[in-house]
Amino acid sequence: MRENIHPEYHKVVFMDTNSGFKFLTGSTKTSNETITWEDGNTYPLLKVEVTSDTHPFYTGVQKFAERGGRADRFMQKYNMKNK
Repeated sequence: MRENIHPEYHKVVFMDTNSGFKFLTGSTKTSNETITWEDGNTYPLLKVEVTSDTHPFYTGVQKFAERGGRADRFMQKYNMKNK
C-alpha cells in the first residue's frame, strides 16, 4: 500500500439524537464536539439520527409510520386539501 494516502483511524462516540443511545467504535470520521466516555477518556462525538437503538429493523417497531411524506406534511401544515 502507498503511504500517506489513508485517513487516520481512531475511536469515536456515535450518539443517536432520537434516543440518546451512545456507543464507542472506530472510525475515520472526526468532529469538533467531544465527550468523556465511561473509561474517562475524551473522544470525538458524532451525532446521527438512526442507530440500532431506533431503527425499525432492530426494534421491530415502526415509530414514524404515520408521519406521512413531505407533500402530505406540507398540505397538513398549511391546511390544504389534496385533489
